[in-house]
Amino acid sequence: MAQAQGAAAPGWPTIRVIGGLAGVGQYTRLEEPFWSREVERLSGGKYRASIVPFDRAGLPGADMLRFLQLGVVPFGTVLMSSFGARFPQYAAADLAGLNPDMQTLRAHLAAFRPYLERTLRAEQGVEVLAIYIYPAQMLFCKHPIASLSDLRGWRVRVSSVAQADFVEALGAEPVHTAFAQLAPRFQAGALDCAVTGTMSGNTIGLADLTSHLYALPITWGMAIFGANQAAWLALPADLRTLLRTELPKLEAAVWAESERDTVQGLDCNGGKPGCVAGRPGKMRIVEPSAADKQRSREILAATVLPRWQKRCGPDCEQVWANTIGRTFSPPARTP
Repeated sequence: MAQAQGAAAPGWPTIRVIGGLAGVGQYTRLEEPFWSREVERLSGGKYRASIVPFDRAGLPGADMLRFLQLGVVPFGTVLMSSFGARFPQYAAADLAGLNPDMQTLRAHLAAFRPYLERTLRAEQGVEVLAIYIYPAQMLFCKHPIASLSDLRGWRVRVSSVAQADFVEALGAEPVHTAFAQLAPRFQAGALDCAVTGTMSGNTIGLADLTSHLYALPITWGMAIFGANQAAWLALPADLRTLLRTELPKLEAAVWAESERDTVQGLDCNGGKPGCVAGRPGKMRIVEPSAADKQRSREILAATVLPRWQKRCGPDCEQVWANTIGRTFSPPARTP
């Protein structure tokens, strides 16, 4: 496929990219335009790219890291939630309850990113080119909810092992459900609540299927955009330089969009005047109490983190201590 490394040839084949979730703003407003138009424009017409969302690519999202490693997918997006029990060491930056706000999320990722990039390159042959997030993942419920204690006995959609650990600690039943199946599962009466992005949920109509949104960030839907290392090195040097220059800008735009969409999701689902990016709903937005914010941190420390370390093995205690553990302050126990 490639010419001599670093040589840019006329007629270079189109770069084929597997992107993020279909239909949400991150994909339609940022990822898709970047790959389908901006790469060609920025390269002066020298290079072209195409993109398809991973949930419409006919490939299991849970296997995306493996596909990147094998080169079946040369350039692709991997949701951190898909690492699960198989690669828990890569998922530490988005554990349930770890990041109550964007500032904390940025600090934890900055501490973890060098390890993540180094180990994915060494262990999987995957070059990390960007790290994305989705809007804050909160609780959409079809029953009234005033606190986390109300979840006991309810069926709650989750998308990751860490979310399942968090939900189980509350006495609820975690139900692993793909994003595309959320609305049908609610319509079928199979779910009481779902953990998903504030604006993502609005996009798929959850404001019509649920009544209460509990505004406590549980995770942030972190995703890695990476390349098979051989495919990356086969690109012409000037194209690699272009992508190394432009992808951090795309990453920054995605983060800014997700921060805005977190707020927009709350405004739109609640039918507030500030809603401009989604469909106005009539949901009740429930602000978490200080006690529930503290409880979330306690669940992280007592359940989510120990289970992650058990899945991950003895080496991960040191990984945590050398990365996120340097900035993470365990919660004081409530009396």
